[in-house]
Amino acid sequence: MNAPQVLHLTVDEDAAGQRLDNFLFRHLKGVPKTHVYRIVRSGEVRLNKGRVGAEHKLVAGDVVRVPPVRVSAEPQPSTAHVPAREFPVLFEDDAFLAIHKPAGVAVHGGSGVSSGGIEQLRQARPQARCLELVHRLDRETSGVLLIAKKRSALRQLQDQFRERVTGKTYLALVKGVWPVNRKVLDQPLHKYLLPDGERRVKVVAADHPDGMRSVTLVQVVAQVNDPAELQVEDLLGCSLLAVTIKTGRTHQIRVHLSHAGHVIAGDDKYGDFEWNRALVKAGHKRMFLHAWKLALNHPVSQQAMELQAALPLELRNMLPTAQSI
Repeated sequence: MNAPQVLHLTVDEDAAGQRLDNFLFRHLKGVPKTHVYRIVRSGEVRLNKGRVGAEHKLVAGDVVRVPPVRVSAEPQPSTAHVPAREFPVLFEDDAFLAIHKPAGVAVHGGSGVSSGGIEQLRQARPQARCLELVHRLDRETSGVLLIAKKRSALRQLQDQFRERVTGKTYLALVKGVWPVNRKVLDQPLHKYLLPDGERRVKVVAADHPDGMRSVTLVQVVAQVNDPAELQVEDLLGCSLLAVTIKTGRTHQIRVHLSHAGHVIAGDDKYGDFEWNRALVKAGHKRMFLHAWKLALNHPVSQQAMELQAALPLELRNMLPTAQSI
């Protein structure tokens, strides 16, 4: 085996603006993060022949000197079993693309999922230099999903999500009649683990030390009152909601709506399990939550955009009231 060598890495336009530690993680796959931070702190990593901290932002043309480090011999995950798959494209240019992610597809592999949409898309586009998730959707949620094709676009779009520049609106079908004057849910959320290690989220008191402020806006699109329009009588009295999230917490919509007493149809984590069983018997096997619209600024031109994913056929069939959406 060849001895490790000193590396001199030149920062390109795609990596410009990235933190030094993140740049090193990308180039030193297999090296423990603790070791990366140690060689930065010790000054063995040099930027343009000088010492800098791990949080230093890089500029195109910078030269990073990396000392000899031995990369772990652990085998990298094989992509041989990952199926190549394209998804319906809502928008695409040189900077990013927006796809319509179907329900049942995880956005990435892990937690018992061998591969997700991003790995499948990379397999379908082996020539792509960069394909990175900008944000995430729950596995059972369909709709608009952004994927960056340049690291500069990734950073810019993620900044928009972090700074709440984007507007994300979902369609959700919930049990019961939602009060039309109840338009804002402003309740802190807290993530916790079940005994088996599965992640859950709950509403907590405003003074909870681990509560994260979470704001959800709700607008009633339609009330399901006419039994003649329904294939499934269990949906009578439901409400179709347009839900806009001002914060992007895990399971935010599902938990806020459930806590309000109006669970989402088909939600297997926070829903009404008897109701879900009745819906499954009627042939409706997925959660009625759909990432419908996403407003953003283009990462290069900064032009305002709104992307929209039509309600999938299986949800339109579930609720004829929504055929025109």
